[in-house]
Amino acid sequence: MTNEEKIALLEDMLELDAGTLTPETELTSVDEYDSMAKLSLIVLFDEECGKKLTGEEIRTFKTVGDILAAMD
Repeated sequence: MTNEEKIALLEDMLELDAGTLTPETELTSVDEYDSMAKLSLIVLFDEECGKKLTGEEIRTFKTVGDILAAMD
């Protein structure tokens, strides 16, 4: 999966317009990235990447790029 496809999944999950996020986007600047989004991220990782994501890992994410790296 390309970074563009991963970003599209994140934008869809957060209900953002296409092109809103970049790898450099800081998660603190995304109002929609809240506790419910973090739960959705766990589901996204499980369904799309086949990976188990922990709350500990989520707390380390500072940018969209951090999430993309973890999706590999």
